[in-house]
Amino acid sequence: MAIFQNKKIILVLVIAGILISFGSGFFIGKKQVICKVCKPEEIDFSLFWEAYDKIQKEFVDPQRLGVPKMIYGAISGMVKALGDPYTIFLSPDDTKKFLEDVSGRFEGVGMEIGEKKGQLQVIAPLEGTPAQRAGLRPGDKILKINDTLTADLSVDEAVSLIRGPKGTEVTLTILRDEWETPKEMKLVRDVIEIPSLKWELKDGSEKQEIAYIKIYQFSEKASFDLAQAAWEIINSPAKKIILDLRNNPGGYLEVAQDIAGWFLERGQVVVVEDFGGKKEQKIYKAEGNAAFLEYPVVILINQGSASASEILTGALRDNRQVKIIGEKSFGKGSVQELDELTDGSTLKITIANWLTPKGQLITDKGLEPDITISITDEDFEEDRDPQLDKAIEVIKEMR
Repeated sequence: MAIFQNKKIILVLVIAGILISFGSGFFIGKKQVICKVCKPEEIDFSLFWEAYDKIQKEFVDPQRLGVPKMIYGAISGMVKALGDPYTIFLSPDDTKKFLEDVSGRFEGVGMEIGEKKGQLQVIAPLEGTPAQRAGLRPGDKILKINDTLTADLSVDEAVSLIRGPKGTEVTLTILRDEWETPKEMKLVRDVIEIPSLKWELKDGSEKQEIAYIKIYQFSEKASFDLAQAAWEIINSPAKKIILDLRNNPGGYLEVAQDIAGWFLERGQVVVVEDFGGKKEQKIYKAEGNAAFLEYPVVILINQGSASASEILTGALRDNRQVKIIGEKSFGKGSVQELDELTDGSTLKITIANWLTPKGQLITDKGLEPDITISITDEDFEEDRDPQLDKAIEVIKEMR
């Protein structure tokens, strides 16, 4: 899940049109085409128009030639050349689907997917969804969607193929590290409504001194739900907290910042936004009431912990030396801005990277746990949770 700077997605109108703005944006000469909106540097588009002209004249099937389709393809190719899976071009139809996803309610199978080392894979199956019920797990590699190989698909192209109306079926060919051969999984699409969090008392003793908080995603609702849960925890026997961020693909930065304010002193750094030297870094600080500052805390993460989950984990680790248990996180620490183009299509552009308070880059690196424990297929099938068991064991020794 991408992380956005504002609770409302940033929509910046791009004055420059798409490549084909005949007469208004380009000077067409005999030998070259110069993009006037690209100043201060001049860019020669002669090669583009030469290729476009030859395709128009020589391609065997004229019915397959279409200006919007070809221009969209050209823009997509330009964006893919950047080598950043999070910087993408979205057609008007794809833009509409993307905005529906961000709203938190859509029809599909309910999982966050991403690209890692050139391979499409599951970041996290979401709580109570067809993907979770089918047994999909973080790190599962998606080789095919129905009959389409995923090798050359972007993340958003894959999402478009996986999504669909409630009640319809999609077949995913999955390879897991523990498997010798891929397996096909058939999932029936449904309406996906994602919860924000839950909490309960745990301990195994009569005292029930451990509050277990599971945050599913950093949605707008999560701030309110955490505030409500916090006051219930404060008025309970709980003296310690296990914060479970496993399979949490992220969400809004402000929500992670709000939640961090319950655990950190006001003014402590939550995360640093780094623009790669293009402008000054922006520092986000805790602004809450620090009600959980004196509570011992342990955090659970896995390969499905990404983006805002990694920000919150890094903030508590760097400021409070909170212990982390589980598996290495996904490594998605960048911020995207959604720029609207003139025809309703959009560019989602990576504009910055997130750094932990001590300056660690999250993107492509992830966060390493202090205690590494995996959940095997056998654990999963037998409904065992050795990661949570270890967290309870560790936090019981904390004072």
